[in-house]
Amino acid sequence: MSTELLSRPAPNTAVFVPELVYFEPDAMNYTKGKMIYEWAKQQGLEIHMTTSHNQIRDLPGDTELEKYRIAKRTLVVGIRKTLKFDTSKPSAEYAIPIATGCMGHCHYCYLQTTLGAKPYIRVYVNIDDILGAAQKYIDERVPEITRFEAACTSDPVGLEHISGSLKQLIEFMGQQEHGRLRFVTKYHHVEPLLDAKHNKHTRFRFSVNADYVIKNFEPGTSKFHERIEAAGKVAKAGYPLGFIIAPIIWHEGWEEGYATLLERLHQELPTEATIDLTFEMIQHRFTRTAKNVIEKRYPKTKLEMDEEKRKYKWGRWGQGKYVYPDEQANALREFITEQIFDKFPQAKIEYFT
Repeated sequence: MSTELLSRPAPNTAVFVPELVYFEPDAMNYTKGKMIYEWAKQQGLEIHMTTSHNQIRDLPGDTELEKYRIAKRTLVVGIRKTLKFDTSKPSAEYAIPIATGCMGHCHYCYLQTTLGAKPYIRVYVNIDDILGAAQKYIDERVPEITRFEAACTSDPVGLEHISGSLKQLIEFMGQQEHGRLRFVTKYHHVEPLLDAKHNKHTRFRFSVNADYVIKNFEPGTSKFHERIEAAGKVAKAGYPLGFIIAPIIWHEGWEEGYATLLERLHQELPTEATIDLTFEMIQHRFTRTAKNVIEKRYPKTKLEMDEEKRKYKWGRWGQGKYVYPDEQANALREFITEQIFDKFPQAKIEYFT
């Protein structure tokens, strides 16, 4: 891993810089751990040692909300002990873990509940162990292609300037005949990845939305125009490209908002990038548990979570969530699908859910 990846980008870029950094002792046995430690010292960050991320209990803050906000600016550097990968349908066969937690403050995010009371960001320095486990999964399924999703529990692009792990993962998959990588990001800091030897084995996807949604519900992430410009750079670097429009939110002027989104993408992307282009569409949904957490953490949110206006949809594990009623969901799906195929007739829509 090059020290160049650990250098802090120019001040005018809204990259994640933690306030607190914790190192698990074993992390210092790895080159990546030592390099991140040096980076943190160079930045003048407050550094602590901890026996385990589970022992971090004394984050500053007088209230639960203050502790949450500090946790979102806390980085834990450690090793990934569990090398059994979770499944990741419908996106991929497996989720490949290189980080956990996200620095963004998206009001609706499912990580609000899955990460519970520990929303700090963790990066794993034993990348060779993780790649070795991925190799075993690939070998077990030959001659089938095995797809890995790298953004199930984090946004790895937003951490790349600290860890450098995503580029290593991309280049590993570039050498695999039967392995493929996918990830999605809300960040535009793609420069360290543009020269990666991806061999078109990685689909680089951006989470995009109407400008209203990004402005009101996605604090701490890259702006509308920044993501679209970054997508253009990624396309020119030869990556297969994809977009996740999520969460699709019914709001005043939603037709214009999503039409403008697709028009801007059409203007930005080179023609060659539109030949192999994918879209995934996910309508906004929430659970009762998530609603309670969101209202505590973002008490002024404009996010509509009125259960009376929603349809209850049962999940596969006996737990349900609130989605839009069929009439609204169909209107959203039909309108955005029409806009996609009007601008990108060769695109593939992988699903609407």
